[in-house]
Amino acid sequence: MRIAIFGAGGVGGYFGGRLAQAGESVVFIARGEHLKAIRAEGLRVESIAGDFLVRPAEVTDDCRSVGQADAVLVCVKAGQVSEAAHQMPPMLGRQGFVVPLGNGVEAAQELGRVVGKDRVLGGLCRILSYVVAPGRIRHAAMDPRVEFGEQDGGQSERVGALRAAFERARGLSVHTPEDINVAVWEKFLFIAPFSGLGAVTRMPAGVMRAVPETRELLTAAMQEVWDLARARGIAVGDEAVTRTLRFIDGMPPEATASMQRDILEGRPSELEYQNGAVLRLGREAGVPVRVNEFIYRCLLPSELRARGRLSGVA
Repeated sequence: MRIAIFGAGGVGGYFGGRLAQAGESVVFIARGEHLKAIRAEGLRVESIAGDFLVRPAEVTDDCRSVGQADAVLVCVKAGQVSEAAHQMPPMLGRQGFVVPLGNGVEAAQELGRVVGKDRVLGGLCRILSYVVAPGRIRHAAMDPRVEFGEQDGGQSERVGALRAAFERARGLSVHTPEDINVAVWEKFLFIAPFSGLGAVTRMPAGVMRAVPETRELLTAAMQEVWDLARARGIAVGDEAVTRTLRFIDGMPPEATASMQRDILEGRPSELEYQNGAVLRLGREAGVPVRVNEFIYRCLLPSELRARGRLSGVA
């Protein structure tokens, strides 16, 4: 398959790199020093599943130079999805389709408004990885997994083709659930509370899960997302909160989330698309989400400062 990886960071660099390693025709959309390093030295991935180097790596910052892609994997931050969507049409032929792999529950709808709903699959991934230097990705924890499927359920030829491509790759697993919307919301149930509370407490997984008071807050925040999903007609499982807590209990004690790291390091984050989205969607559905609202309100000043919106404030 001809696969474009829009965003060659921790997610796109890892999964795109594995696809390229398996012999797929992969082109990375990157920018800045990361683009220059990949172009000059290839894409280096340090992974607990085995290090590897993609060299030469096809990389560009101009979507018009990509040609026609069979699939575009969207691996940018949630706040960059809309901007990315407007750059994609030159890459999409008659049968080309798009798969968001980032955090949040709104990316598929954002993409669909620009490229057409029928071109967009639902998708997600599970991995702890990040850029450590230009051209260099580190996969530090979690068994890498990618999931995708048609938004209205069922299988399709394009889902099967992309699954086959991932199955040829090493160092990851692939799943095409019957209801991708449930899978996306069950990941959201984990990532928004874990990221937000981690940023508020400034603590990694091992501390948050061990202190009874923060574990109680984490559980309550996840329950709110469960309530919200069910109110929106998403059939998340009855055991989703319990299962997610077990997952957190099995994480490396030093594990943190990307949103947490962004906030603590003073960078713009996905706050509006994680706890902010819980609050916004909760208001729309009439579902109280007080713990997530508390997290959002506590983190908002840091987010505004990182985005340069607190000018004149000491």
